[in-house]
This record gives sequence, C-alpha cells and structure tokens, in this order.
Amino acid sequence: MTIRPDLEPFLERWQAEWASLPPGAGPAERRAHFEVIARHMRLPTPEDVKTDREEWVESPAGRVRVRFFRHAGGGPRQPALIYMHGGAFMQGSPETHWDITARIAAWNRQTVISVDYAKTPEHPFPAALEQVDAVVRWAHAGADALGIDPERISLGGDSAGGNLAAAAALDLRGEIPLRAQLLIYPVCDFDNSRPSYLENPEGPIVRVADMDRVNAMYCPDPADLHNPRAAPLLAESHAGLPPAYIAVAEHDPLRDSGVAYAEALRAAGVPVVLDPGEGLIHGYLRAMGYCPESEARLRAMARWLAERQG
Repeated sequence: MTIRPDLEPFLERWQAEWASLPPGAGPAERRAHFEVIARHMRLPTPEDVKTDREEWVESPAGRVRVRFFRHAGGGPRQPALIYMHGGAFMQGSPETHWDITARIAAWNRQTVISVDYAKTPEHPFPAALEQVDAVVRWAHAGADALGIDPERISLGGDSAGGNLAAAAALDLRGEIPLRAQLLIYPVCDFDNSRPSYLENPEGPIVRVADMDRVNAMYCPDPADLHNPRAAPLLAESHAGLPPAYIAVAEHDPLRDSGVAYAEALRAAGVPVVLDPGEGLIHGYLRAMGYCPESEARLRAMARWLAERQG
C-alpha cells in the first residue's frame, strides 16, 4: 500500500516550513523553529477544554513544567492521561503537540497532563525519564488537589514520548496503579536492522540516516542503548504492565519496533491493541487538518482509552 494521497499536502507544507531552518542549525535552533511551525499549523482548540494551567514539578533531574488540558464539564475527579510529546528526545513541548492532547481531553471529557521533559543533548538519558517518573508520582499523590482520580491515571506519548511512556510504566510497575498505556509510533528499542528501517530509509518525517546521531545524543554511552529503561523492549519481563494501545504507521522506520513491543507485551499476558496504520507515516497525527484518517485514528485511540479508564 502506498502513502495515502491526502497526506501529500501536509508533507509539502511540513517540508516548506522546515526549509527555512538555516543549514547546520543545532538543537536549540531546531527547538525554536519547531515551536514556530507548531504555532503556524495548530488547529483550533476545542472550546470546552481549558489549557491555561501550568505547574512545576520537582524531580531528581530538575524541575519540569507540565501543562494541563482539562475538560470544563468533565467533573471534579477526572481520569488523567500523562502525555509525553515526540521530538527525537531533542525538541518538542506541550505546545507543539497541543492538537493531540486538547482533542483527547475534549473527546474523553478528561484531563491530560502534558510534560515538558528535559531535552538532549544538554540532558541525556535518564534525565527525561526521571522527570516523567516524578510527574506520575506527583500526580498520583496530589490527585485530589489536581481534580483527578488517582485510580484512573494512564500514560501516553508519541515517538520519543512513546518510549518515555513505556519506560515509565516499567519503572512504576507495582508502585503506581496505571490504567493504560497509549503508545503512538513509539521508539521501543534502537535496532535499525529491522525491515521497516530498510523499507523506509527516507521516512518521510523520520530519516534513518539521522537516527544514529539522535540516539547518540539521548544515550551518549552506547551501553545505554541496551538498557531497558532506554529500550523498553529489552526488559527482562513485561508481565504486570497496564493494557496497551500501540499505534504504528506502515511507512515509518519505527514501525517494527512498535510491533515487536506489542508482541512482547502479548507474550507476557498484557492485553494489547495493535493499530497497523495502513498507508500512514510517522507523525501522522500532525496531519489531522489534511488527512481525515489521521483524526479517525486519534478518535479510535481516545475511545479505547475511555473504555480502559472507565
């Protein structure tokens, strides 16, 4: 199956926006440019979602900012999704992934807590994960004050954020009761010999040629690429993890990493929904304004999450 034709206008716009980034730009310049692109391309925020609350959470890796996306009519004790944005561990923020979190909050009448975790190369592994773990503990301990139900907390994220969500679920297994994990085109290991890497070397969006550099920024010590806290697929056991919805994309180098994680969870007795994303690309949720199937996939994820959260 080829890439869906209605993704082409999105890709043209995406490439045009990035084309104005000066050659040789470093991580800081890329972060700033991504924020501008995200503002240019942001969809209207659902009217029933409040987005103006921010908090700072202490962690062993420094203070971390979180932004709340909260349904205005969802009640005083809402289910909560703690969400980690994508961006190759190097860029992105709650603001760059606003369209995703605001819609989940609106459609499920719930709260989404979006985490602005530490970025590489200034803050390599495990800084971001330590911050995510701290946010989950903070949200669970302070649930009443935050207006969320401590028994209905889930984790989610896309791409690098999916990696952090999966790793945090492993870290907090047996400590924090988590309802679900929503992993969207996640990085579950760093094995670039899988068929999906060979089939999709130019992505789009993610290029295989860039991955070694990106991975080295996250894990400057190559041994950490085999650490289960960085590569959740390599955990000795996946038993006892919360049910998972794993969404991959057919035309994505990371596809087979997500598929392998789904297989590992199923082998450990964890309920899994694997969405194969036929005709879709890495980052397809950014194309909701262009591709109806992108929004349909996010709605399916939200429905599944609502069922798990009760």
